[in-house]
Amino acid sequence: MIVNESELIALIARDRAAGKTIAFANGCFDLLHVGHVRYLQGAAAEADRLVVAINDDESERKLKGPGRPMLTASDRAELVDALRGVEYVVIFGEETVDRLLKLLKPDVHCKGTDYTVESVPERVTVAAYGGRTAIVGDRKTHATRDLLKRIARA
Repeated sequence: MIVNESELIALIARDRAAGKTIAFANGCFDLLHVGHVRYLQGAAAEADRLVVAINDDESERKLKGPGRPMLTASDRAELVDALRGVEYVVIFGEETVDRLLKLLKPDVHCKGTDYTVESVPERVTVAAYGGRTAIVGDRKTHATRDLLKRIARA
């Protein structure tokens, strides 16, 4: 379900009241590929509900450079929302998800295997509210930039 931030807060409160645990994952998800799917499947396995935060178009452009995103944030949100295991999708515009993590306090913050627990930028935020950080997904051998290079060569 694609939701705005206030809707997400209410839904998470309802889920917590029902005893559900919350996992949180984030990223750009531009040109969805198998690495994204495996990352989100791994994140979904960490809790009862998975929240996925997707960078808005401007924050992705800042992170990835000119010509990105390939798809709009609303299109990327719809694709991610269609994946099994994803409960809620929200679009955010900050450089990091620290503010969302402080607001939602998920039980686990999931990052891909291109990180270690020690290198996750938001690890201090997560530890401060008593959450944990999990590294999930397959070995980082898939990247949107590599896919774009292959398409350009074709």
